[in-house]
Amino acid sequence: MDIINAWLRDVFVTPSVLQTLVMLTLVSAIGLILGKLRVGKFSLGITFVFFVGILGAHFGVKVNAGMNSFAQTLGLTLFVYALGVEVGPSFFPSLKRQGLLYNGLGLLLIALALILVIILHYVCNVSMPNMLGIMSGAVTNTPMLAAVQSTLQDILGSGGARQVADLALACALTYPLGVVGVILALIFLHYIDPNRGKDTQQSESKTTYITELELTNPALFGRSVLESVGLIEKKFIISRIWRGNNLIIPSSQTILEQGDHLLVLIHKDDLRILEAFFGHRAESRDWNKPDIDWDAIDAQLVSKRIIITNSKVNGVKLGALRLRNEYGINITRIDRAGIEILATPDLRLQLGDRLTVVGELQQLTKVASYLGDSINTLDKPKLVSFFAGLTLGCIIGSIPIAIPGLSMPIKLGLAGGPIIVGILMGAFGPRLRLATYMSNSATQLLKQFGIIIYLAGLGLASGEHFFDTIIHGDGVLWIGLGFLITVLPTILVGLLSLFGYRKTHAETVGVLCGAMANSMALEYAMSINESRSSSVAYAIVYPVAMFVRIISAQILLSFFV
Repeated sequence: MDIINAWLRDVFVTPSVLQTLVMLTLVSAIGLILGKLRVGKFSLGITFVFFVGILGAHFGVKVNAGMNSFAQTLGLTLFVYALGVEVGPSFFPSLKRQGLLYNGLGLLLIALALILVIILHYVCNVSMPNMLGIMSGAVTNTPMLAAVQSTLQDILGSGGARQVADLALACALTYPLGVVGVILALIFLHYIDPNRGKDTQQSESKTTYITELELTNPALFGRSVLESVGLIEKKFIISRIWRGNNLIIPSSQTILEQGDHLLVLIHKDDLRILEAFFGHRAESRDWNKPDIDWDAIDAQLVSKRIIITNSKVNGVKLGALRLRNEYGINITRIDRAGIEILATPDLRLQLGDRLTVVGELQQLTKVASYLGDSINTLDKPKLVSFFAGLTLGCIIGSIPIAIPGLSMPIKLGLAGGPIIVGILMGAFGPRLRLATYMSNSATQLLKQFGIIIYLAGLGLASGEHFFDTIIHGDGVLWIGLGFLITVLPTILVGLLSLFGYRKTHAETVGVLCGAMANSMALEYAMSINESRSSSVAYAIVYPVAMFVRIISAQILLSFFV
């Protein structure tokens, strides 16, 4: 019996490497089980891991501090680097056209929150580390919390353990109302939406817009498609040409004739310019409906989704492949990490790109063989580039950066460095012929594993004083400040989007949830709107917002500590 008791103490009670590992995994498992609980559409998801760790520490669970710190650091770096690689391909495309406005609104929300944090820091006499912890919970952004913690530890060293713990407690106290506050703000915006009740299907936000134009411009009669493209700066793709009863899949040398009906893929903002360039718009049907059966429209043609898996194509410009001339096919859309991109000749292809291709079945089979189209190939993670990028991110995060006005240089840390390198690897790795693509399942596994281990360790490290802070400390004040930081900037930017820029509620919701990194509120809002615009806007804003929140919070902390 004594042997069993000693064994149980070694495994579950006495702080050691083994006991810490057991407690981290146990806290993670219990938290994930509780994360499945929902109240209506509301759930804290994996954040329950954080609260289970806090409860464990409150009831006396102690772990090896060094092992726990290592686990948190490893989890954080894995999460932010995998996040960077995931959003990298869509990061820079999201800064163009419609993405400029969406990201501008998202950055305004972040700026308002930071200004509010500075004001409340002085008015309520709450330390800046605690204010940033409050904001981390208020905007449901645990990566930002991790970045601030890492920076605070670098500044204060081992003597700042209690301040680091308080920062995490502030996040834990304000996180639940951070989720609820955004949902309440979205409900309020829904009821005052000037377009409420109107059909918003035409407002779906896409990078690619399809229109049918009748060629009436004499300057284009007898010119080839290639010559026509050179006459205007705007980018477009002629997908099909109807000439009488004949359907043509155009190549660069196809000659345009008067009366041709052109199916053109464009940026929606360029519609009027291209109408004037080609001719008047044909109103025969709405080509942007999501339920169009293209195979039924083009009886002799087939539409197929092909995935880029051939490493030789990685980083090559689309125009250099000459697919239209070689195979007589047309690429109408390219989906990259959830962002739809216009298939222009100067676009560099990346592993994992999903191409919508139109042509004859026999030719599509050849194109698919050339481009790869083997999903099994993508299931094998590219670990060499992953670890090389992670190493570079950690090194860059440790470089001291001198900023005028600061008494000491700042560092991007183990949150800022890896996410920057991850974004750059995801965005530009293919140009260097680096295979940076990871399958969605592999990316999600790394992200989830990293953030869960981080949250479990964070809860165990900071939960000892949780309830004491609520009862005898400033917990209630922190909760109130957090709710204010959640709701006020969200409503102000939401009103600007709805009434200032005349955006739909669905688009506004996506922007706000992307800037807040709040997928739970997005899920709830999408059930109200039943619109794809929300998820598109979320995907556009999320990468930039996550990067800016992590970096700006660290810089703000450095100025005030």
